[in-house]
Amino acid sequence: VDEAIEQGVRVAEFPTTEEAARASKEAGMGVLMGAPNVMRGASHSGNVSARTLASDGLLDILSSDYIPFSLIQSAFFLGDVVEGISLPQAVAMVSKNPADAVGLTDRGVIEQGRRADLVRVRVDDHVPVVRTVWRQGSRVA
Repeated sequence: VDEAIEQGVRVAEFPTTEEAARASKEAGMGVLMGAPNVMRGASHSGNVSARTLASDGLLDILSSDYIPFSLIQSAFFLGDVVEGISLPQAVAMVSKNPADAVGLTDRGVIEQGRRADLVRVRVDDHVPVVRTVWRQGSRVA
């Protein structure tokens, strides 16, 4: 973590321990974990659980990693199951927070003047289903 800070790193990608995640967060870095880790409840390589980091307020950003649909699933899961995380907070982990982390200030939130990349979701039996997609305000699916 110290070396990353010295190099100006702004995002800690997949910290392996809670201690590394905490140190990264305290240093002002965003903490990124894979959404599949959230859905599985554990790291496939035996490292710290993204759910644990989320519960402890140490998770900022989720990436799809190797399962693209896991982003929306994990956001709804965290907002529904993990105490202390609201659905808007969980959605920010897959929208606003990643955009902010890489300086994409034209997207990530619903606000006048932003790109208007949106999805309409319906939840069927605890499973989020994407119904409509807009990109830059135009319906694409």
